Amino acid sequence: MEEPFKFVKPGEVRVRIAPSPTGFLHIGLARTALFNYLFAKKNEGSFILRIEDTDLERSKPEFEKDILENLKWLGIDWSEGPDNGGACGPYRQSQRLEIYKKYLEKLISEDKAYYCFCSEEELEAQRQYLLSIGEAPKYSGKCANLPKETVKKYLTGGKPSVIRFRVPAKKIVFEDLIRGQLEFDTGLMGDIVIAKNLTTPLYNFACVIDDFEMKISHVIRGEDHISNTPKQILIQEVLGFPRPQYAHLPLILGPDRTKLSKRHGAISLSFYRKAGYLPETLINFMAFLGWNPGTEREIYSMPFLIKEFSLEKVQKGGAVFNVKRLDFLNGFYIRQRSVEKLTEFCLPYLIEVGFIIKEKIDLEYLKKIVSIYQERLKKLSEITELTDFFFREILNYNKELLKWLNMSDKEVKESLDKLEKILSKIKIEDWNKENLENTLLPEAEKTGDRGRLLWPLRVALTGKEASAGPFEIAEVLGKEKTLKRIKTARELI
Repeated sequence: MEEPFKFVKPGEVRVRIAPSPTGFLHIGLARTALFNYLFAKKNEGSFILRIEDTDLERSKPEFEKDILENLKWLGIDWSEGPDNGGACGPYRQSQRLEIYKKYLEKLISEDKAYYCFCSEEELEAQRQYLLSIGEAPKYSGKCANLPKETVKKYLTGGKPSVIRFRVPAKKIVFEDLIRGQLEFDTGLMGDIVIAKNLTTPLYNFACVIDDFEMKISHVIRGEDHISNTPKQILIQEVLGFPRPQYAHLPLILGPDRTKLSKRHGAISLSFYRKAGYLPETLINFMAFLGWNPGTEREIYSMPFLIKEFSLEKVQKGGAVFNVKRLDFLNGFYIRQRSVEKLTEFCLPYLIEVGFIIKEKIDLEYLKKIVSIYQERLKKLSEITELTDFFFREILNYNKELLKWLNMSDKEVKESLDKLEKILSKIKIEDWNKENLENTLLPEAEKTGDRGRLLWPLRVALTGKEASAGPFEIAEVLGKEKTLKRIKTARELI
């Protein structure tokens, strides 16, 4: 029977995120970490980081480093973890093997688990047979009642084995805090493997032990773990552990509404970080992947998310990853930054492509460039493509691009001649956006279509079809470079 619902008082809430360091931190895991963090903070509880690294072959230190660094970059801090310790450590599974061994030996001694010596070939043959007759593939129980002497003989002889948990045939019912009551028939499972040997536990077993030892009150994880929950509840019951409360988050879906994966594009946090998405953007974006506050408000800072968050507002259906919305949010947060801070953020991108040398940075010049593109940036990495003409000469003008609508070569040349004549008369001390605008706009209006004068000017200065306004650009470039580029463009015609 299901355990009665337990109300956990504020301050007693303990949640965890338990990544395996077998890959870089991805959006799905980061979203799960965020929801756990928000729930813990909302309830004045503890958020624990546990590293599930029992898969020694695939676990890598660089992956663990990536996970920890990107969570911290997002502003998701843990109260207990592998780097800052805590009362329930150690927080790496590879350092907890003796703890698992103790519980495995207990289950074996009480005949609640047993050694299985069936080969992979035997198991696969049995699986295929059951599928062929339309039955659920489950273990036959062949090794469930082997004599102790036989087991000892096989183990002493080094015969390959695993440890299986005796699954009782019963109904497991639990209340999911997002999905409501869920029910499973464990009779369809068969006895499950919980360890390769006494020092190599598998996920479902190690997870149960860790959650108990770390006093986890709520397990908030992705819905792909729903099938693991009844298995873990069975192990909890046999060991006499209290049952945590469960909440299974909806999957994150790609645009085609299938589970988000690499085929939909990059899904690692480090990719989005390198591309120039801000941490507050990703926090705001991920919060809405499955959670809805029930208001029209779209922009939420971390403190407001903590205040508003509740599992009752998490949806059951999958959440679609919308890159356009991510870009919109990032553009919003970029515009909220001071020019000084935004310039600091853009510097690494400009240095990486060689536009500026680290030892020779003219911050005032860079701030001017960044300020006129702050409204256009959707992500920081775009700064190099948008502003390249400030840092190098335009060697290959597109002659046709200089033409506004149906202008002829002669008309373009006349416009450029006129621009050079007017601009050359402006004194250097008067060379600013306002004065340039006040001087050129009346002249542009005289043509009947201001684009006939201003379009060739902007293209001559940038070499681009789209850019910031010509007056802002001319101000930053200065009089000498502006006149030089107009002359270069005119020579092309």
